[in-house]
Amino acid sequence: MNPTTVQLAAAIIFALALIHTFSTKFFEHLAHTRPTHAGIWHLLAEVEIVFGFWAMVLMVVVSLLENSHEAVSYLDSRNFTEPMFVFSIMVIAGSRPILQMASQLVQGFVGLVPANKTMVFYWTALALVPLLGSFITEPAAMTLAALLMRDTIFGKVSSRLRYASLGVLFVNVSIGGTLTPYAAPPILMVAAKWNYDIVYMLTHIGWKAAIAVLINATAVALIFSKELKGLSYSKESPYSGVPLAMVAVHILLLAGVVVFAHHPAVFSALFLLFMGIATAYPQHQDRLILREGLLVGFFLGGLVVLGGMQQWWLQPALMAMDETQVYFGATALTAITDNAALTYLGSLVEGLSEPFKYALVTGAVTGGGLTIIANAPNPAGASILKGTFDEGAINPLGLLSAALLPTLVAIMCFRLLPH
Repeated sequence: MNPTTVQLAAAIIFALALIHTFSTKFFEHLAHTRPTHAGIWHLLAEVEIVFGFWAMVLMVVVSLLENSHEAVSYLDSRNFTEPMFVFSIMVIAGSRPILQMASQLVQGFVGLVPANKTMVFYWTALALVPLLGSFITEPAAMTLAALLMRDTIFGKVSSRLRYASLGVLFVNVSIGGTLTPYAAPPILMVAAKWNYDIVYMLTHIGWKAAIAVLINATAVALIFSKELKGLSYSKESPYSGVPLAMVAVHILLLAGVVVFAHHPAVFSALFLLFMGIATAYPQHQDRLILREGLLVGFFLGGLVVLGGMQQWWLQPALMAMDETQVYFGATALTAITDNAALTYLGSLVEGLSEPFKYALVTGAVTGGGLTIIANAPNPAGASILKGTFDEGAINPLGLLSAALLPTLVAIMCFRLLPH
C-alpha cells in the first residue's frame, strides 16, 4: 500500500469530514449560545453541508498539489447518478398526492387492526413502510416514513423515544430494501455482476431482513407503549383533497423515476415534468421539499467525491478479512463510509466465494443505521426530522446508541438464520 500524496491528503480530509459530521451538535449549540456569529455556526451545523464542503476543500487541495485540470478530470470521472436520483425521488415522494396515497393506505391498515391506533400507526411506519422500500426504493420509503411521523409522533414525544424511533427507522430502511435487487444501494452495486435476482434476494437475504424489521418495530413499540398510548390519534389523513387522477399521475411519475433509476437523462426529464405539473396545479401541492432534497443531494455528491479516493485503504482492508471478519468489518466500516461504496469495492475483486459475497452485502446493510452517512437515504430522513430534536440537530452519539440494539437484531437474523 503506497498511497500518493493526493490520496493521503484525501484520507486526511475524509477523516476531518467524519469528525465534522460528529460535531454538528456542538456547532448547533454554538449557534444558540453565541448569536453574534450564529450564521456561520448554523452553516457548519448542517450535516448535509459537511461532505459537500470538504469535497470542495479536496478539489482545492488537488488543484494545489497537481493542477486544476486534474481536479476537474477527477470530478468528471465520478458518477453522480445516485445523488441526482435521491434528490428526484425524495421531492416526488414528498409531494402531497403521494403522501395522501401513502397516508390513506396506512390509515386503512390501522383501521383494520384491533389495537391502540397510535401504536399500530407507529408500528406500520417503522415496519411496513421500510419493507415497502424494496419496491419503491429506500430513499422514497425513508421520505414517506419520516414525513408521516414528523408531526404525528416525533413532534410530540420525549427525546428518548425520538432517538429510539430514529435508530429503528434508519436500521429498518437499510435492511428493509433487500427483498429486491434494485432498491438498496449496496445491493444494487453488485446485483448484475453477482447475479442477485429477486428470487435470490428473497430466499437468501430478504426474508431474514423482514424478520429483523418486524422484531425491531414491534420491540420499540412495546417498550414505549405507555408513551405512545398517551398520544391522540386522528382517523383523518392530514393529506387530502387531491383528485384521484392527480394522484395517479404522481404515482406514474414516481414509478417512472424508480424504473429508470440508472438513467439520469430519463429520470431527470420525468422530474422536470413533475415540476411542471406541480407548478401548473399549486392547489394540489404543499411546499415541495426542494431545499431538503438539494441539501441531501449535495451531501451525497460530496460523499461520492471524497469516497472515490479511499479505495487505496478500504479495498485491502476488506480483502484481508475472512467471511466472518468481513461481515463485522463491513458493518463497522459502513458507519464511517457509504455502504454502497463497500460493496462496489468488493465487486471489483474476482473469484470471491459465495459466503464472502453474502457476508459483504449483509454486513453493509446491517450497519446502515449507525450514522447519518452510513446509508444514502439517511440524510433524507435526518433532513426531514431534525427540526423535532433539541436545538434542531441530531446528536450523532444519540443516533449511534439508539441504533445499536436494532443493529444487533439484524446481526442475529443474518448470521444465525440458515442461508
